[in-house]
Amino acid sequence: MPTIVFISHDQQRHEIQADIGDNLMQLAMDNGVPGIDADCGGSCACGTCHVYVQQNQQSLVAPDDMETSMISMRPDAEDSSRLSCQLAVNADMDGLELLVPEFQM
Repeated sequence: MPTIVFISHDQQRHEIQADIGDNLMQLAMDNGVPGIDADCGGSCACGTCHVYVQQNQQSLVAPDDMETSMISMRPDAEDSSRLSCQLAVNADMDGLELLVPEFQM
């Protein structure tokens, strides 16, 4: 069972045990991680589940064109930016750290 770590903008760590296949956005919502708004409910239409991947980026599938397009609209986008709604937990994600920005746009 992989552990996913969400780190809020004030450096609070939220370590969550995940099941393989869990959606990262839903995992954050179900566990009360602050800063994940998920306004569109996970349909990759708003970008309010934005996170910065801190390590283990190689464990993630590459973003598709829709996710890349949504991220490109964020003025705070970085190379490590991902939408958590587009990521499903896999065994290689154990210890994955995701920084949640202070504001979702």
